[in-house]
This record gives sequence, structure tokens and C-alpha cells, in this order.
Amino acid sequence: MPDAPVNGGAEVLAELKALISKYVILPCEEALDAATLWVAATHLQPSWQHAPRLAVVGPAKRCGKSRLLDVLAETVHQPVLTVNSTPAAVFRSITEEPPTLLVDEADTIFGSPKMAEKNEEMRGLLNAGHQRDRYVLRVVGNDHTPHRFHTFAMAAIAGIGDLPDTIMDRSIVIRMRRRADGERVSPYRTKRDSPSLHEIRTKIALWTKPLADQALQLEPAMPVEDRAADTWEPLVIIADLAGGPWPRLARQACSRMVASEAQAEEEAPSGARILADIRRIFVGSGDQDSVTTDQLLFALNSDPEAPWAEWGRGGLTARGLGTMLRAYGISPGNVRIGDGSQRKGYMRNKFADAWRRYCPTVHPLAPKVAGES
Repeated sequence: MPDAPVNGGAEVLAELKALISKYVILPCEEALDAATLWVAATHLQPSWQHAPRLAVVGPAKRCGKSRLLDVLAETVHQPVLTVNSTPAAVFRSITEEPPTLLVDEADTIFGSPKMAEKNEEMRGLLNAGHQRDRYVLRVVGNDHTPHRFHTFAMAAIAGIGDLPDTIMDRSIVIRMRRRADGERVSPYRTKRDSPSLHEIRTKIALWTKPLADQALQLEPAMPVEDRAADTWEPLVIIADLAGGPWPRLARQACSRMVASEAQAEEEAPSGARILADIRRIFVGSGDQDSVTTDQLLFALNSDPEAPWAEWGRGGLTARGLGTMLRAYGISPGNVRIGDGSQRKGYMRNKFADAWRRYCPTVHPLAPKVAGES
């Protein structure tokens, strides 16, 4: 890991960081570092195996999402700004030399289940483009000749509310918020302010261009694993090439932001949260082999810190519980209770694989499931 700037990279990144923070207040210093490194990474896309998405999301209007996209549009490599574009138009804009996609108002595409279903092709395109050599196959011309279209390109996607889970899982997530009293930024005017942003874009391009082969060969030490490592690797490589404080800042941003998203997923009323809560119930019951559905629902809906009591008018139901667990391959069956009779319920061993895969952090009082070390 280099400690000294390489080809002035550390200074170029510091200048870019200062310009971004001039016009936008990001939620934390790590998010600002991540956005800076992401912009620089767009200039070396041919060197990457994965094209990280930048999910710029917020709970409401006026959180600075579009302003951040304005700044990105003037600093990334070959920006292609889209609002409500068709998937066909988008993948026809992607060439072997990848551009950078900037998708604003993503809530108009994915903001409701009905809209998300209608725009399933766009979601599939954004998912496929995360990894190199994933193509869209279409017939073209009067003779309907099959033709492969590229999908690989880095993309920043901004909108109100979370994006679909599969896109969030491939993203560096920046959760924007409204400026508080006393927080000030400079107003952004395209004609007046874009020249300084174009100047830093040129500096980034000149710095990164001779580093393409070196970037292709690097395998940096990563503080995370699996898809998170794939997504963050280009940013960490950029930081290592720049040197100075950037290798430390990149890994710090990576570990903290990935951990924050993992915590948010665990606390969400879906995803791994239900698995973690059920594991705590089994532990609290003395590690029984089974629990009835009624017992499980009573414990879930009685937890004041869990969201299940507000899951519909009467709290989480057997049907709702079954639907969530079915996604993990877990289904109810007949279990034996104290008087020897049988009731509908869940066997503990049915959860072992899902617990290992989706919530591997073991509660201090939790017994190990089969296969855990």
C-alpha cells in the first residue's frame, strides 16, 4: 500500500473532494471520500472487472441528490445523463469504451411495485452492467440479425427512497439528507461553475491514463468480502494508486459504509431482520427443536423494538411470516407440543442454512448452528 502520492494523484483527489464539498453537503466524511474515489474510478473503467453503482438516495425532496448528480456529470468520464430513458436507448449508449451513466429521478422508475415491475428490464440492465462481459442480445435490421450490446458501465442512480435490493447490493450507498440550519453550500450555476469542474476532470484523466495497466493488475487488500469487495475494489485501487492518506481513507469508508448498510438491512422489516429475530426467539426459549407458529408470532409481535406489531392492522400474521420465510427456503410443518399433540410450526434445523448465509453474526447467547466454527 503506497504512502506517498503517485503522479500527483493524492493532490488531484484532494482538489476534487474540495470541489464536491463546495456544492454539496454529504452525510458524512466517508461518503464524501467514497464519492471522490468513485468519480476518479470512472476514468479507469476498462481496468475494472466490476462497475460499482453509486446509489444516491434520500427520504424526501431537497436532500441534494440531483445537485450531487450535477457535480458528477461535470467530473466523471464521458457522462450519459438519463431521466426516464428506455432500456434500449441506455444500452445502445454503452460502448466497449464504457461511459458513465447518471440516472436521476429513479423513484419514477422503481418507486412502487407497479412501476418497478413495468421497468424490470431497466433493473436487469443495471444489474447486468455491474460485471464485465454481460451482454444484452437483440435482433437488429430487416433481416433480424442477432447483435450483442454492451451493458458494462459505472452508474450513479439518484432517487427518493431505496432502489431495488439487487441494485442496492451492487452499490456504494450514499444516504443524503436535507441541510440543517447553519449548513451552507455555494449555489451551483452550470455556465459559471462547470469550467472549474471540467478542469479537475481533465486532471483526473491525465493522472489515470498511464495507470490503466497497473490498475488492471492490482489485487488490493480489502476490509470486506464477497460482492461488497467486488463493488469497492475499484475505489480502493484508485486510493492505492494515489497514495498519501487515500489508502487509509478508502478502506475506512468501505468498512464503515458497508457495515452501516448491513445494519440498516438487519433493522429493516424484511430481509435478514426476520431471520435474526427468530434466532433470538429460539435462543430465548432454551434452544428448543421447534416452536409453534402461534408462539413465534406472539414473540415477534410482542417485541417493542421490532417492526412486526405494525406489520398490517393486526401485526405480522402466519401468512405474512410464511411469505417472508419462503424466500429463504423455509416452510412450516407439523411440530409436536408438550401434550403430545401436533400444531403448525417451524423446526429449528430448517433455519440453520439461512442463519449461516444471511445473518452470520452470532448473538453472544446463541448456540452454534450445524457447521458454524
